[in-house]
Amino acid sequence: MDRKHKGGSAHATKTRQTPLTRSDIIAAALARVDRYGLEGFSIREVARDLGVYPTALYWHARGGRNEILGAIAATAMRDVAPPVEEVTDWREWLSRLFQRYREALHRHPNVAPLLGAQLVSNAGVDPVLVERVLAILERAGFSDVNLVNAYNAVIAAMIGFVTLELAPMPGEDPAGWADAVRQQIEGFSPQEFPILTRYRDRLADRGFILRWTSGSRVPLDGGFDVFVRAVIQGLDHLARSAGEAEHVPALL
Repeated sequence: MDRKHKGGSAHATKTRQTPLTRSDIIAAALARVDRYGLEGFSIREVARDLGVYPTALYWHARGGRNEILGAIAATAMRDVAPPVEEVTDWREWLSRLFQRYREALHRHPNVAPLLGAQLVSNAGVDPVLVERVLAILERAGFSDVNLVNAYNAVIAAMIGFVTLELAPMPGEDPAGWADAVRQQIEGFSPQEFPILTRYRDRLADRGFILRWTSGSRVPLDGGFDVFVRAVIQGLDHLARSAGEAEHVPALL
């Protein structure tokens, strides 16, 4: 991934010959984030890619940077929620949701930090996604405050694992940084960390906190599968509990 952009694409200085649309802007912005990361995104650079002045973008996106970032998020997440009618088992539906979301973000890994931490505009809200998650949770048996709590858990689960998996590596001297992490892991003492060192070869570059490669290059498939099963089984247990009490019991 090229993160050393220094002034736009080769055609950036050309004057645009066709009318500019909002779709053009979002597509160009997403392409820029895909190539250069969020740090390479700016109104000025997107305008240069499109061959227009920056003010032209504000005509179609009056909220400016935040509105465009929200639209990028919405575009990347488009159609991740399967139609509720397609699946009879709510557990299978949630499994598909998590899988489709992960597939969408693996197509646009640089968008993952935006969805996980940097989205400050509600322009990226997808009411279809929200409605379908709520419908599935109602089908599971959640209602009232339990439904709200379960909804928050589903959204956090959907976003959380993939955000960690696709977290970008340091932009400056990534090879040197990776070597330092590798050496640190290899230097752990078996006497002080017996279990960690016993599993060191399996964990190295395959476990959270012990990686030096982004999940866009080394995906954590096994961990994701276990994570999804754990979340769904936990919700299943809580849905059964919710049917027997007004509120899901707190963990002790």
